[in-house]
Amino acid sequence: MTVDFELENLQRQTFDYFLYETNPDNGLVIDKTSADWPASIAATGLALACYPVSVERGFMSRAAAIERTLATLRFFWNSPQGAESDATGYKGFYYHFLDMQTGRRAWQCELSTVDSAFLLVGALTAAIYFDASTNEENEIRTLSDAIYRRADWQWAQDQGATVTHGWKPESGFLKYRWEGYDEALLLYILGLGSPTYPLPEHSYAAWASTYQWESCYGQEYLYGGSLFIHQLSHVWIDFRGIQDAFMHDKGIDYFENSRRATYVQQQYAINNPLKFEGYAACCWGITASEGPGPNTIKINGIDRQFFDYVARGVPYGPDDGTLSPWALVASLPFAPEIVLPALHHCIHQAKLTEFNSYGFKASFNPTHPGIPGNPYGWWVSPWHFGLNQGPIILMIENYRTGLLWKLMRNCPYIVKGLLRAGFNGGWL
Repeated sequence: MTVDFELENLQRQTFDYFLYETNPDNGLVIDKTSADWPASIAATGLALACYPVSVERGFMSRAAAIERTLATLRFFWNSPQGAESDATGYKGFYYHFLDMQTGRRAWQCELSTVDSAFLLVGALTAAIYFDASTNEENEIRTLSDAIYRRADWQWAQDQGATVTHGWKPESGFLKYRWEGYDEALLLYILGLGSPTYPLPEHSYAAWASTYQWESCYGQEYLYGGSLFIHQLSHVWIDFRGIQDAFMHDKGIDYFENSRRATYVQQQYAINNPLKFEGYAACCWGITASEGPGPNTIKINGIDRQFFDYVARGVPYGPDDGTLSPWALVASLPFAPEIVLPALHHCIHQAKLTEFNSYGFKASFNPTHPGIPGNPYGWWVSPWHFGLNQGPIILMIENYRTGLLWKLMRNCPYIVKGLLRAGFNGGWL
């Protein structure tokens, strides 16, 4: 079995999530495979980006992908936008979780700026890919453009320099802002590129001023503990050879930074300071994920505390022995020389795709015994999450063909956002 075959097989298995866990009437994608669970707008945005890959790989016909894409975009364009508590969105942003059937706000959740960014960039991906002069593909481009232009990024600043995490109709803006290096790199570039309500250039500078440069395990890099921080913006933007002021000063780019962060993750697993089971050069990947807790269990004479969903990180924690195969795969473009052996281990030695419908489950923990009689002998998450599935498909594709990167180089809003953030060099 060749590496290429194995990667495509994993893409195909993973894409089945978006085939079967989506409401075809409105395009909404369920957040996780649990009964009566709501949709996630971030997962829906990832699905929009995955449909072009599915067409290129033959997982889905172009006609079927167009139908699914149009259902999604029509829903979001026509869905209720307003300050009422049961709307779908407000000011061009959308609630984090939506009811799978009605598309209305679920769980009294927040209007999420970053999850909206993943939805918007998914729509822009569709607009670039579906470029034929047919009525349907013209409509995809028109709707994507209109949905992106509607987002009021200046409102989302709430009169501050940086962007807020979100807003609730009951209580107003959340107290947290996007500060410190994280997945908001994509959010700021989208906001800076807007032709209607753009972020001011000083907003990006204010965000970057909160960065934390560190030296860890022999790597100097822009710190972010959870591995996903170093991946999600890179799904769409090819940062190779382009630099903002911060990276120009450091003499590297964000792609190289993610490569270093990937090596920090592997070295942490090799050192394994907390002595968890399974950690090794071929078994690593610590990120925000589902876990086996919350509980404390005595294992081999040690009281081990386990968490549920938490932003696990390296090297400062939290770390409870939980690893996430999806985060491993999403580092494939940065460091294939260490990711491919670890991926081989997860599939063939740990057999982490063997009992699952959609490829890898969200996470596993070899230290935790899990449910008695489970086929692994340790804890494996019972769930798949749409937010995990998308990066597997998309980063494998970027590694294989660079498809997403090539598409988004042709997105004028992404290019404008990068230039206004001060990026130059390389393909720019």
